[in-house]
Amino acid sequence: MKNFGTGLLITAAFIGPGTVTTASIAGANFGYALVWALLFSVVATFVLQEMASRLGLVTGNGLAEALRDNFQSKLLKFFSIGLVVAAIGIGNAAYQAGNLTGAALGISSTLGGSISLWSICLGVLAGLLLATGHYKILERTLITLVLVMSLVFLTTMLIAQPDWSALTSGMFTPTIPDGATLSVIALIGTTVVPYNLFLHASIVAKQRDTERSQKKNLRANRIDSGLSIGLGGLVTLAVMSCAASAFFATGSTLSAGNIATQLEPLLGDYASYFFALGLFAAGLSSAITAPLAAAYAISGAFGWQSDMNNIRFKSVWLVVLLAGVIFASIGIKPLVAILFAQAANGLLLPIIALFLIWIMNQPTLLGEQRNGLLANTVGGIVVLLVSCLGLYKLASLFF
Repeated sequence: MKNFGTGLLITAAFIGPGTVTTASIAGANFGYALVWALLFSVVATFVLQEMASRLGLVTGNGLAEALRDNFQSKLLKFFSIGLVVAAIGIGNAAYQAGNLTGAALGISSTLGGSISLWSICLGVLAGLLLATGHYKILERTLITLVLVMSLVFLTTMLIAQPDWSALTSGMFTPTIPDGATLSVIALIGTTVVPYNLFLHASIVAKQRDTERSQKKNLRANRIDSGLSIGLGGLVTLAVMSCAASAFFATGSTLSAGNIATQLEPLLGDYASYFFALGLFAAGLSSAITAPLAAAYAISGAFGWQSDMNNIRFKSVWLVVLLAGVIFASIGIKPLVAILFAQAANGLLLPIIALFLIWIMNQPTLLGEQRNGLLANTVGGIVVLLVSCLGLYKLASLFF
């Protein structure tokens, strides 16, 4: 555990109700056919998050600050600020609705009550926790809850005995079955989360060890990112495998009412209760990190102080949180709302990634720690594939 650091917070951020729902839908509807998309997502996440955190370590600034300070053209600077506000601020409001809706779905399925009411209650709780400014204790508590959920899903996967042959084939044989395009984009979007790039860079910049050499810091950061993101990918695979065993293999249909049955091989009659607890923990952690990331990104873009006690910083996360509560409480079907939020992140990712790769190639900013040929090649492939998937989906809507 000593090798884990801020990267585990990023894992806690993307293992939210959106991940559980999206991976469950992918496994239930398409079995193991989309495991390749998950593998691609994990590799892409590591490559991009390593770049973002390296930027924070070397420069002491977040991604938004780097974008603002390194454009000479006023037009490009204005465009970059507008992009951050649109993609991270507005985008996180939609993402926040999915976080609150997913967590509310879990509570409602066991305790009763409307999803709208629980969404409001969770929004108030997230707001109170953010307002305290004591994020470190909260962070450790939520990460622990997410790790407990992770352990149960992994154990359940082993007990359910997935079809290892089909899983291996799905991992190394990329295919997109009929009707699976949105699920592919959503699966990528729930893992490679654009706002995590801003969050990771800002947190690493604030917590870097100035007494340790840069070389040791960079090595520790890569190990932390690899272990944390790898754990997140393994958990997502476990969720997908459990859903494939419980639904795809049996011909059953996944719905909001029976999504917890994938845990029954391990938990029996207690499956629904634990699933509700897991969704609550995952939803609350994501409901906190999404507004927090938006606050870091927008504050950095406008040159405001990135401090949790700063009034502007507080105003940003409060607006994002309120928008998420409003959208989550207007009666949108839970699974549709969560899947849409993840797909939107997948479509926004190429634009954010292009900015990151551009910044990471500035010799005056990063010196010897700028991107090499390998990082640029892999990063370029990530952007190209995600862009193609997004364009394919958009074309399918009109033709």
